[in-house]
Amino acid sequence: MPAAATAPDRNRRQAEVVAALRDVLPAHALLWRREDTVPYECDGLTAYREQPLVVVLPSTEGEVAAVLRVCHRLDVPVVARGSGTGLSGGALPHTLGVTLSLAKFNRIVSIDPLARTATVQCGVRNLAVSEAAAAYGLYYAPDPSSQIACSIGGNVAENSGGVHCLKYGLTLHNVLKVRGFTAEGDAVEFGSDALDVAGLDLMTVLVGSEGMLAVAIEVTVRLLPKPQLARCVMASFDDVRKAGDAVANVIAAGIIPAGLEMMDKPMTAAVEDFVHAGYDLEAAAILLCESDGTPEEVEEEIGRIEAVMRASGATRLDVSTSEAQRLKFWSGRKNAFPASGRISPDYMCMDSTIPRRRLADMLLAIARMEQTYGLRCANVFHAGDGNLHPLILFDANDPDQLHRAELFGADILETSVEMGGTVTGEHGVGVEKLASMCVQFSPAEREQMLALKHAFDPKRLLNPGKVIPSLVRCAEYGKMHVSRGMLAFPDIPRF
Repeated sequence: MPAAATAPDRNRRQAEVVAALRDVLPAHALLWRREDTVPYECDGLTAYREQPLVVVLPSTEGEVAAVLRVCHRLDVPVVARGSGTGLSGGALPHTLGVTLSLAKFNRIVSIDPLARTATVQCGVRNLAVSEAAAAYGLYYAPDPSSQIACSIGGNVAENSGGVHCLKYGLTLHNVLKVRGFTAEGDAVEFGSDALDVAGLDLMTVLVGSEGMLAVAIEVTVRLLPKPQLARCVMASFDDVRKAGDAVANVIAAGIIPAGLEMMDKPMTAAVEDFVHAGYDLEAAAILLCESDGTPEEVEEEIGRIEAVMRASGATRLDVSTSEAQRLKFWSGRKNAFPASGRISPDYMCMDSTIPRRRLADMLLAIARMEQTYGLRCANVFHAGDGNLHPLILFDANDPDQLHRAELFGADILETSVEMGGTVTGEHGVGVEKLASMCVQFSPAEREQMLALKHAFDPKRLLNPGKVIPSLVRCAEYGKMHVSRGMLAFPDIPRF
């Protein structure tokens, strides 16, 4: 059924789907009235909203499989949803589809301290894994800023990282096995508890696939021993180019910090007013560079980091002297998004990746874009791996500001590609970056992506209309260009 179905058509479809799902779910797990489904109309990208046809809240694996079988039989799209903290519209509902909420799958199944693994259900919060493992002196390394709320299933879908991903890797590098279901409702398993898997290892295909290939239900993750000590260097710079060069200089010196983050002056002002972390408000940019390990290792590495920062032109250096102070330094970075929410009615958090050596070039380019689009932008970077998170500040109640914010974001993404980077780092493509995919990937490359989806999901029912734009849609994008040859669109594409 086309997405542009009339209200009577939609109502008839809804009645049909609800009737079929009543046979496999208890009444309390089935929502379809508008007042009940409004909370599911968007994820963390609030600029785009859709009303789902039906929302289901299964509590057992059998119910998940049954829902998928019903939807497959009726050709109903399915959008799996975790905590809804995603920032690219990956969990945006399909107006003629079922939103499959996995919030009830929030149990930590087991922790094996000897194997250093944890097996958890997909709805378990990221931070809850480390909290449960702390009793064994272990923790889960990937730590996105939303870790207090985001779920492991969502982390798998987006291949989330965090401030410590430079040294310890993204979700992909910390997951051993994923169990779940195909679009047909058949059980499927990726990876293994062992060091290798029989046959093709498809874990790298699943992680980061944004719910398009399978529905993850249970995840086995690696746990790491908690470092004996961690200390953080906070370095101030009076010029963004010096700060950007310092990032490259740290890596060039053979130092792999536990975390290496960068914030510009507008961002430090926003977070300092929010958490009072002790940031230098006169600095054009600050770097947070952390070392962890044994006390001897940390002392030696901190000395090397300080030397590199001074040689790179740091105007001020502060080194944490206690765990409380280290956490205070990081509290500002971890609260960059909510702090931005205090100074603007809305913000659009972009996500792209560039070579580390181009960090200063990108900051200067964004400053020029602020003038072009008449909007402010506060910047925070996973500087160590070149992952950018510019926050474009605007008021969504003003359609013109929303449109300019979309153009601003599209400009950032295209500039990232021009600098040798990519249109996404850890937030995914979702619906936000469909136009940008047309810029970065050729028609042949996009066809290969669609062929991979077809191999897993021939009917294209799992999270349709996301991530991979069709050839026809990219041709339409090409005709509707602005100064830089691309733009974001007010209408959500449906394929």
